[in-house]
Amino acid sequence: MPDDVCRVAGPTAYVPCRSAGSVGYMWAMSDAHPYRREESEAERLDRNFGEQLQEVRIAQAGVQILFAFLLTIPFQQRFSALTDLQRDIYVATLVSIAISTLVFMTPVAMHRMLFREGLKDFVVRHTDTLIGTGLFFLGAGIIGGVVLVLDVLLSHTTAFWIGGSLALLAIALWVVLPLTQRRRRSREDADGSSPG
Repeated sequence: MPDDVCRVAGPTAYVPCRSAGSVGYMWAMSDAHPYRREESEAERLDRNFGEQLQEVRIAQAGVQILFAFLLTIPFQQRFSALTDLQRDIYVATLVSIAISTLVFMTPVAMHRMLFREGLKDFVVRHTDTLIGTGLFFLGAGIIGGVVLVLDVLLSHTTAFWIGGSLALLAIALWVVLPLTQRRRRSREDADGSSPG
């Protein structure tokens, strides 16, 4: 196989792409032509819902660990020594994780209630929104938990600086990075469809 073609669908289907050797393995993989599927609407909905449930499973593990940790804190001896600010951070963090837990469980409950009702498109569309909402509250809970622990161990100032830095990192990784890829793909699609 020449260096300037990429395998797409099988051993005999090739399309031009950048050489992996000249631009790096990862860049060539992400810069290849968009992946397309030949599937019916029902197959697409089934696949999308399966992928969404996998995302929820991954996020839910972190939520459960953090939620269990937060539920045990009030039963520790040092909890009574927390300042009012630390208690407020704790309550906000606990509520954020509780909301995240409920939101991440909603697609399963929705699927169970609407099973065989012909509403898979509704479930997939709303699960997408629910995952984003759950991730927001999970991020708030993670940052709140870190700020609370650092506030007890170090100082208010240090805790809030590190919490702010973590919030920026979460925004960069969870929002900015995917949006830049989406915009890049949109520009490439627009450039490819415009007349020469």
